[in-house]
This record gives sequence, structure tokens and C-alpha cells, in this order.
Amino acid sequence: MTQKVAFIGLGNMGGGMAANLVKGGFEVRAFDLSPAAQAHAKEEGCSIAASAADAVVGADYVVSMLPNGAIVEGVYIGSDGTDGLLNVMPKTALILDCSTIAPDSARRVGAAAEKAGIRFVDAPVSGGVAAAAAGTLAFMVGGVESSFEAAKIVLQPMGSNIFRAGDVGAGQVAKICNNMLLAIHMTGTAEALQLGMDNGLDPAVLSNIMLKSSGCNWSLQKYNPVPGVMEGVPASKDYQGGFMVDLMLKDLGLAMEASLSSRSSIPMGAAARNLFNLHKHSAGEDQGKKDFSSIQKFYTGNKKSS
Repeated sequence: MTQKVAFIGLGNMGGGMAANLVKGGFEVRAFDLSPAAQAHAKEEGCSIAASAADAVVGADYVVSMLPNGAIVEGVYIGSDGTDGLLNVMPKTALILDCSTIAPDSARRVGAAAEKAGIRFVDAPVSGGVAAAAAGTLAFMVGGVESSFEAAKIVLQPMGSNIFRAGDVGAGQVAKICNNMLLAIHMTGTAEALQLGMDNGLDPAVLSNIMLKSSGCNWSLQKYNPVPGVMEGVPASKDYQGGFMVDLMLKDLGLAMEASLSSRSSIPMGAAARNLFNLHKHSAGEDQGKKDFSSIQKFYTGNKKSS
């Protein structure tokens, strides 16, 4: 018997993820506030629900990919605890929230789900839009072992690497740490490449040198920030698509919040957040919708203005 998945949130990431669940043999009933996103999901084989509450009727699994913690809590718990999805979905369903939110938000939803007798895991992702479309995402899961094992059947069609980080909320902690490091090495990579270019080096040549040297990192290997150096990446498409600066700033803000609650020192994370915030408002326009590798333009712009 075909298992049913309710999928809520069909943005750049969610659309590809829902499509891969259809390819994986699930019956996917999807909902998004965007008519265009719903139309695309329908083309990919999803049926479209009239509302989030309609989507979860009879669902075996509920997958959500939403912008922030306030929306996630509002969707599942509701404004007063009685009008959220936890009150209308089957008690046998398993929730997989793949949004990137504060660990405490995930824990609040997890606690409310437990009180309602519904299983819950937080399962934020890494890999970007291309990996979401290809079904090669990495999932960082927080939840009890039994729920993690049950979630794998849904996660496998969408990802190639699935990790249990710990109990509910641990997936969000892992995602925050990962994205903070991503921001740090992307800003460092852009800075080093700009220094080389300012001193007469070809960025492609310098990139190849660093790829075979101790400066090698994911940004150089998979996501070079200099236009024309690597095919298919946002830098070679006017920084369109990919992971927006606004989203990186959101994740760095979550890292700052987590560091305050744990009294952790994150000077490089704070520096990266400051650089991305300066970049967002640089060049006299909002760069927030550009891919985060556009931080390269911040260094180029500073060079031109000096």
C-alpha cells in the first residue's frame, strides 16, 4: 500500500524534495501559499491540497520546509495551541521538519507533538538547491532513535547522507554549526582569491593551486565564488539561484543566539555575520536575494572604491 506524505513548503528547496518523494514511490499531497510553487509541484506528480490542514488528512508522514521558527511553530502548534496541525493530523503520523530554525523552536514543537502523542524529528538539510533537486541532500536529524529509524524511509529518496545528531533540537544545532563554518570558509576563500587577483594572479590558476594545497575547502571544490572559474555555480550565473545572502544571515543569527545561550565564543562566526551584513547593503542596493557566494563582490567593490 502506497504511503502518504503531506509536504508543506514548496520553495526552492521544498519543491525538489517533494518531487523526489514522488519518484521514490510516495503519494505526496502538497501545500504552499505560492500558486506558482503549487503548479510546479503538480507538474512533478504531487496532488495539491487546499490548505496545510487538508494536506495532512490521512498522512503517514508530514514533511515541512518553512522559512523560520515562528512559522513552523504557528503551523504545528497554532496561535493558542488548539489551531495547529497537531490537532488535526493522524496520531500515527511522523513529522519531519526540515526547516532551519532555532534549536529551542524545534524543541517546543517536539514537546507539543509528544504531548499530542505524535512522533517528531527535526531534520534540517545541507547541500543547496541543486542537491535538493538531485536527491543528494545531507540530513542532520534530531529525535529519539526509533523516530530517526522510521524517518529514514522518507529521507532516503531526498538525500544521500543521513545522520542522527542526537535528541530533538540536535539536528538544528548541527545545521547551525555547519552553516557558520560554511560562511567562514566562503568569506575566507573570497578574500584570498581577491588578494591573488589584486596582485595579478588568474583566479582559476590560484584556485587550482589552493585546491591541491592546504587551503583546499568545499567553497573552492564545489562553489567557487569568482565568476567564470567554475561552470554551473551561482557565481557564473550572476549569483542567481543557490542559497541567498538573506538565508545565510538568518543562519548566522541563529548561531549567535545559540552562542549566547551556551556562552560559546564564536569570533569568526561573528566576523562572517558582520561581513555578510555589510555585503547585503553594499553597492547601493540590497544584495540579500543573491547567492551567498556573492560575498566576492564585497571584496571587489571595496577594491574599486579605494
